[in-house]
Amino acid sequence: MASAGQSNGLRGVVRRLWRAGGAGTGATGSGEQEAAEPEAAPRPEAAAGAQPASGTTGGPGDRGQVSPDMQVPRLLRQTAAWSWRLLITAVVVYLLFRLADYLRLVTLPFIAALLFTALLHPLAGWLRRRGAGALLSTWCCFLIALLIIGGAVTLVATQISADYPTLFNETQRTATEVARSLAGPPFHLNKARLAKLIAEGLKYISQHKSVVAGTVLSTGKYALEFLTGIILTLFISFFLLKDGQRIWRFVISGIKGEAHQRADRAGAAAWQAVVHYIRGTTVVAAIHALFIGLALWLLGVPLLAPFIVLIFLAAYVPIIGILVVGALAILVTLATKGWVAAVILLGVFILENQIEDHLLQPLVVGRIIRLHPLAIILVLAVGGVVAGIPGAIIAVPVTAVITYAWPELRDGTPDG
Repeated sequence: MASAGQSNGLRGVVRRLWRAGGAGTGATGSGEQEAAEPEAAPRPEAAAGAQPASGTTGGPGDRGQVSPDMQVPRLLRQTAAWSWRLLITAVVVYLLFRLADYLRLVTLPFIAALLFTALLHPLAGWLRRRGAGALLSTWCCFLIALLIIGGAVTLVATQISADYPTLFNETQRTATEVARSLAGPPFHLNKARLAKLIAEGLKYISQHKSVVAGTVLSTGKYALEFLTGIILTLFISFFLLKDGQRIWRFVISGIKGEAHQRADRAGAAAWQAVVHYIRGTTVVAAIHALFIGLALWLLGVPLLAPFIVLIFLAAYVPIIGILVVGALAILVTLATKGWVAAVILLGVFILENQIEDHLLQPLVVGRIIRLHPLAIILVLAVGGVVAGIPGAIIAVPVTAVITYAWPELRDGTPDG
């Protein structure tokens, strides 16, 4: 066994010496060649086109096997990459909408407080530039706003109390004329028939008393939620108007470096967009209240002050608000002044609606917030479809905020 091991060892030495002798044409000795052998060993394999670790095969002039991802066209790969990112974004937005709807008793007052603060912000800024402190300017703005709101509510309540007998008498007279018209051609309904219809209506209401009671209870619930929302709106508006800048600095305090500056500039631009939108919408509301109020006054429709106030408030819900208040005003005009006056008022509302769609909203609001008229009409439609009346209210300011803030976040350079 020992002689066999020595024989194998001797053969190994001879083989190494033979290799060294055959390759030793340079100045290096056999020991240097033996030490360099591990380095030189892979070179013949590389020259022969050894297979890479990925498992691709090929020789000279052969590009090897292509991975499956590289076989997909570039456009399709990019489309797929965008698609799954957009799907995840859509899911996140949907969940945020669901959360906001679940917390609507907080989210809606907060949005209303932002809009109310934007309405009072120019006056508060003017008072601060004249030397008033943050607390004093806030209280002055709130007192002025509460006086205007309280005066409008008092005027509406007083006129409703004064005009209610007139409204009732004229409605009763109109109902009598309508019943007389229905008794003649082409309807040929006599008084007994009309009385039977009225009795059937009362019987239906009596049989569905639970439905009526449920409606009243839900109305009371909504009234309580509305009152709670008003209190929250005033509370949030007060602190936003007084400490808005300090609250914003706290919100972005966790952002450092250049990102902090971008966020600060984007927030300032977004807030200016909201302020400009509220200013433009207030101008539109004042124009609506002036011209439709003038038409109601010329027609002699009762409850003039309540309708003017409702028209002014409804203008903050673009398109939809005017339609609802217009339908109510036309019904009252029909009941008190007849169908001729109602048709005239209907024409006035149609004209005002067209003016708002094609002139006031695009030119007044769009000029202030620098949005194209087509963009305003489209975002109003999308907001109304997605979130109803609240969506229609906030659609344009949200679009203006994105339009103003996105360049600051993307470029990081202030507008020149």
